[in-house]
Amino acid sequence: MRRRDELKKEVKIMLSNRNMKQLEQLEIIDNLQRLGLCYHFEDEIYSILNNLSGKTSKRDHLYAKALEFRLLRQHGFNISQEIFGGFFGNIGLSEIQYSEDTKGMLYLYEASFLAIEGEKELELTRNWTEKHLREYLENNSNMDQNLAELVHHALELPLHWRMLRLDTKWFINFYKKRQDMIPFLFELASLDFNIVQAAHVEDLKYVARWWKETCLAENLPFARDRLVENFFWTIGVNFHPEYGYFRRIATKVNALVTTIDDVYDVFGTLDELQIFTDAIQSWNIDKLDKLPDNMKMCYFALDNFINQVAADAFEEQGIFILPYLRNAWSDLCKSYLREAKWYCSRYIPTMEEYIDNAWISISAPVILVHAYFLVANPVNKEALHYLEDNYHDIIRRSALILRLANDLGTSSEELKRGDVPKSIQCYMNKTNASEEEARQHIRVLISQTWTKLNEAHDVAAHPFPKIFVTCAMNLARMAQCMYQHGDGHGGNNSTTKNRIMALLFKSIPPAYKCSSANML
Repeated sequence: MRRRDELKKEVKIMLSNRNMKQLEQLEIIDNLQRLGLCYHFEDEIYSILNNLSGKTSKRDHLYAKALEFRLLRQHGFNISQEIFGGFFGNIGLSEIQYSEDTKGMLYLYEASFLAIEGEKELELTRNWTEKHLREYLENNSNMDQNLAELVHHALELPLHWRMLRLDTKWFINFYKKRQDMIPFLFELASLDFNIVQAAHVEDLKYVARWWKETCLAENLPFARDRLVENFFWTIGVNFHPEYGYFRRIATKVNALVTTIDDVYDVFGTLDELQIFTDAIQSWNIDKLDKLPDNMKMCYFALDNFINQVAADAFEEQGIFILPYLRNAWSDLCKSYLREAKWYCSRYIPTMEEYIDNAWISISAPVILVHAYFLVANPVNKEALHYLEDNYHDIIRRSALILRLANDLGTSSEELKRGDVPKSIQCYMNKTNASEEEARQHIRVLISQTWTKLNEAHDVAAHPFPKIFVTCAMNLARMAQCMYQHGDGHGGNNSTTKNRIMALLFKSIPPAYKCSSANML
């Protein structure tokens, strides 16, 4: 950690160099972001970007314009797609003369994923650049291998949709192979990754002890025991080492959501689920008498948990958040009950009916309501209005991406074990489309929802702090990560296991060898 602090000082000196060209500054910021280091230099990065945002871009290179656009958008600065006007022209994308500029097209492709609703040129650009990037990989035998690796990585999943921490580890390994690699920057990234990883492992130890103490796994054998996966989600939502309390509480939320979901899906009868839901809505233990003991245990585990979270918040900030937590859990259980009724009656909902319920049943509102109180300090009273019955669009859009990504990854398996039709089946039932056509429609819906969620970068449009907006976006990114290759949460998914091992249990070898003096 001492060595890390020394290297941080070197980076700050580098960022303060007034003789550095603007493009060089942008490239360093981009590298800091992808190396997972920008949280150490937020003030310096903001200062540089703020200085750039007030100037008219004079960059001629497509690569430079795209990089500038993406970084400014990512950091909440107001920048128009008109920055690319000179490249688009009025003659159509097919006539753009930059088809040979693979690096420029790659960065334009990545930038296009930060489009907001109505930016048609950027949306068209995405398709055009993707086509040329795929042709580059297929037809170029003498390609730059480092550039080809970046292109392949982007086409698999764009940077804006990736889980940040996984991409950090990938990029650290990629960065060390580059000819323009800055050695002390690589050393800092390696050290910082391992230090943050150690903090995450301590968080995992804590929640593992809590999970064992609840006795839920042994008393509810029908429920998925996925504690490490539940913790993995929280790293994706907020990896910063100083937010250990967030990860510990959020893991408990995820574990209880998974357990209660299985109570509704595979254990309780419809009568029992109605009683359980009524008890959650009224928070009255008198309603539990007719329930099996393990369902009672589940209720008490949830009730004890949210009361403790509320007590901690009252002690920390002097605010009473229990009604908001209870309301979110009540909404979740009502949505679970609605799905259980559909299943028992073999009812296939319309696409509209399904979505209206499913963005809640995917649990994102519960997760993000807790997240707000865990990261917002102080709490904004105006924001509380959007955490109750009238959930803000930021929550709704993050939830919809999570739901649709989940459906793409899990619907076939969940139908086999006994579950309501998902969005894919609802769309097929409505339109007589094939399964692949329905899946493509869901992918389009995810992309459209991202363009709406991107509007959350405009901090003037909502009452939430930047850290909460980041959490909401990161939840959507985690959805893409967990369900990219099937069910990464509830299934026996090797990809997720490998990713967890990479983030939690495989450190990065040090960039330098410690002498005994260094060790002391």
